[in-house]
Amino acid sequence: MTTYAPFTPVPSSMEVSFASQLDVADALLTLLRDTTTEPRPDTQLEALTLAVAADLPVLLWGEPGIGKTAALTQLAAALDLPLTTVIASVHEPSDFSGLPVVGDDPAEQGVPMAPPDWAVRLVRAGRGLLFLDELSTAPPAVQAALLRLVLERRIGTLQLPPEVRIVAAANPRSSAADGWELSPPLANRFVHLQWTHDHEVVVRGLGGTWPRATLPRLAPERFPEAVDHARRAVCGLLAARPKLVHQLPNSESRRGGAWPSPRSWEMALRLIAFANASEVSRDVLSLLVRGTVGDGPGLELLASLDRMDLPDPEELLADPAGAVLPDRGDLRQAVLDGVVAAVRARPEKPRWDAAWALLVRALETGAPDLVVVPATTLASLRRADWDVPTEIEQLAGVVTLSRRADEAASRAAAATKVRR
Repeated sequence: MTTYAPFTPVPSSMEVSFASQLDVADALLTLLRDTTTEPRPDTQLEALTLAVAADLPVLLWGEPGIGKTAALTQLAAALDLPLTTVIASVHEPSDFSGLPVVGDDPAEQGVPMAPPDWAVRLVRAGRGLLFLDELSTAPPAVQAALLRLVLERRIGTLQLPPEVRIVAAANPRSSAADGWELSPPLANRFVHLQWTHDHEVVVRGLGGTWPRATLPRLAPERFPEAVDHARRAVCGLLAARPKLVHQLPNSESRRGGAWPSPRSWEMALRLIAFANASEVSRDVLSLLVRGTVGDGPGLELLASLDRMDLPDPEELLADPAGAVLPDRGDLRQAVLDGVVAAVRARPEKPRWDAAWALLVRALETGAPDLVVVPATTLASLRRADWDVPTEIEQLAGVVTLSRRADEAASRAAAATKVRR
């Protein structure tokens, strides 16, 4: 019996050429993907990394193609975290709440809820970045199933490790494919960041160099002070403005964003503590606070933080010559008003004189118009037996000029009214 060797087809020259061309194309693609990073100020990237360090779920809002997914990919690579991407809109609720698995004796053991494979991989890795993409296209039933995952880090009976961080991305409803508004319970569990593009960053990135994502450098020696400062800021504001503790917005679209609740205030407190311990910029803190409790309450909290950092009026009155006043106009105005209020509360000649010396210092180091109102109010506090200090002469011209400007504005307004 004759035995024949198995037939081995000989590749044609066209097939060989095609394969080699694919290898050449892969080499070019590899070269295009070869990029580097550099330290570069990027407010929104710093806000994202601070929230990630604080172990708070972050939701990036932005138009399609703005670079949300690319930013998360680069962040995972920079932090050396395995990235797990889950497209929320293509999953069923059971994919997040757990799949029921019937055991040997359900009457005795019940029916356990088995987690999906990607959750098991995260647990085995012990750390990672879970990226929930296309969140605004997930139907309400899926959003409801995500509640426990986002808040408690549980999927079925599986608990995600503490080293797993959660970041999501969504498109505005106007630009999302069959988009839904985010449910209020789910929205209130995230820090909302509006993701926009910086043309300089894009141009330099397309040239091969992107901003480097790094976690904030925390100073352990600042931790007690940072926590105390954050608690005093949040509690002080809510004690004065109790209606801000919980405000569910009226409109459906605003309910799908940042709004104040006890949960979101706790998140804001944590972010302030992390910001103080790492000394990030005020712009970064502003993005995070407003993205947690909303624009209005967030701005009030930022103003409260600014007032906490203002110098004590009594210390300024004790040493007006060595006083250091804030550079920002609104903060300087608040300091001067506080000094005048302190003199009004305890009117004494040395304190009155010290306040005038402080106003002269403010005049010499800042905008003259900021001293007009405090000087006018301070002059009205003079007692009959108090001599007029020489410093008033330096301020008299500013106050007179301001009054003339006000009178001119009043005359112009009256003339306009007559012509009408």
